[in-house]
This record gives sequence, structure tokens and C-alpha cells, in this order.
Amino acid sequence: MAIDGPSGVGKSTVARGVAHRLDLPYLETGAMYRALGSKVLESGVDPGDRAAVEELARELDLVVEFGPAGEVTILLDGSPVGERIREPRVSDVTSQVAVYPGVRERMVRLQRQFGARRGAVLEGRDIGTQVFPDTPYKFFLDARTDVRVARRLGQLAERGRALSEAEVAAEITARDDRDSRRQASPLTCDSSYVALDTSETPSEVIVERIVDHVLSAGNG
Repeated sequence: MAIDGPSGVGKSTVARGVAHRLDLPYLETGAMYRALGSKVLESGVDPGDRAAVEELARELDLVVEFGPAGEVTILLDGSPVGERIREPRVSDVTSQVAVYPGVRERMVRLQRQFGARRGAVLEGRDIGTQVFPDTPYKFFLDARTDVRVARRLGQLAERGRALSEAEVAAEITARDDRDSRRQASPLTCDSSYVALDTSETPSEVIVERIVDHVLSAGNG
């Protein structure tokens, strides 16, 4: 199942809820790109050097592992990525390197392998267009910019990072522009998706709508 959309629309919360309701594994694909961003910093590779970053991505020791209770763990060099991939400097580098075609090619291959093993809810920006384009279960979440900014401010505050509303708005606008214009796997919503606006609708309601849709489609 694909749950796509830009940042700040509640994809992670909704995807976790849907996965729990349908008893499926959940994968936050953005964490895989963040793992690469962390490795770029650790190795000293220039994030602006596309060839070097793509080579690092091809050789990256990145594993998506199922736990005994069905939980999903992302391992980088044999260790869980943990919260270190959420650091602001990792976020900055990740946004640079995630646009490279060679990076996305490696990540898409890993994501397909993961989903093919037992089915899954995958959340990202290109799941329904590039990773599993043939899945009948595609959902695109979106929200007004002011709502996304407020949510992002809340996330940053929880991590002890203070930015102004204007700075966050500029960050979101720049990210949207990069995601929609990039050559490889641009963020897009076509007619194959069920589009859902999360601006005023609680996440639990969005979860119910998706689950109802999936169950109805399955019974049909």
C-alpha cells in the first residue's frame, strides 16, 4: 500500500495507524534516505558530488529487517539507525542527496524487496509512482501550507530546534519545489491515487477512510 505526499501532512501517523489496523508491516522510506544522509556526513563525502554520493549509495550497508513481533528496523552498518538520523544536519544533507537518480534507484530496489516479502504499508513521496506503481491501494495526503508549517514547528520544538514560522515556511516551499522538479521520481499525484486532505481532519479519521476503502476494494 502506498501513502504518498509532501512533508507535514501526517503521512507517518496515518501510515502507522493503517498498518496497525490491517496487521501489516510499516516502512517509513524517508528514514532510508536519512540513513544515507548520515553516512554521507560520517564518511566525509561532499553532498554536492553526485557521482561520489551515488557510489556511496550503491555500496551502502543498509538492511530493512523484520523483528519477531513484526516490527521493522532499519540497520546501517549492522546497527539500528535510531534517532541520530533525525538531527538537523542529517536532514539538510538528506534533502540534497535524495534527488540523485542513483540514490533513488538503490532505495527503490530495497523498498520493492521489502514490500514483496509479505506486503506492507510504505510511506514516502514516490511509492505509488515508482516503487509499487501497480498496487491498487494508493493514497495521496496533502494539507494547506499553514497547517504544514504549524505541524513542522511542533516537530522541531519537540526535538529542541527553534526556527521561525517564516524559516519553516521557506524550508517547506523549497522542499516541495525540489521534490516536484527533480528528475528522478518527482512528487506527483495522478488519477490512480485516492486524494485526502488532512488540513482539518484528524489522523484517526483519515486512517478509517483508508482502511474502509481497502476493505471495500478487497471485498469487491
